Amino acid sequence: MDWTLEVIVLPVTDVDRARDFYRDKLGFHVDIDAEVMPGARVVQLTPPGSGCSIALTDGLPNPTGTPRPGTYHGLQLCVTDIAAAHAELVGRGVEVSEPQRYAPDDGATFMYFTDPDGNGWAVQEYRRRETEPLHKLLADQAAAGNGSNAGDTVG
Repeated sequence: MDWTLEVIVLPVTDVDRARDFYRDKLGFHVDIDAEVMPGARVVQLTPPGSGCSIALTDGLPNPTGTPRPGTYHGLQLCVTDIAAAHAELVGRGVEVSEPQRYAPDDGATFMYFTDPDGNGWAVQEYRRRETEPLHKLLADQAAAGNGSNAGDTVG
């Protein structure tokens, strides 16, 4: 059985302000913006090219507890060209750090920003994804019958 990570509920204080930030500043696509039950709203947004979305909620019951806004750190996006991604974010008005190269290896360059509530994001440059998109690697693994083995690696 596959277990896919497709949605991360992100705690925010103002759903409209957060939706506008992720849509207008980061370019995420709004998949859902609806009252899903009386008094409970969900705004689900997906980064371009991603198989995982974030969900901003208001009034939605959570039996495991509701995290405080601004407490999520380590959320990570991957891009194939960090300089272009940095220029795009700066052009959209996002306060983002300069790219930092920690080692010469592909995958070792990062930049960082926070959303309006202080939830922390990293952006990782992974140039290999230009020629080896993750969705293609996963499809190839599934076709070969290797998609759910615990020891498999995708990177």
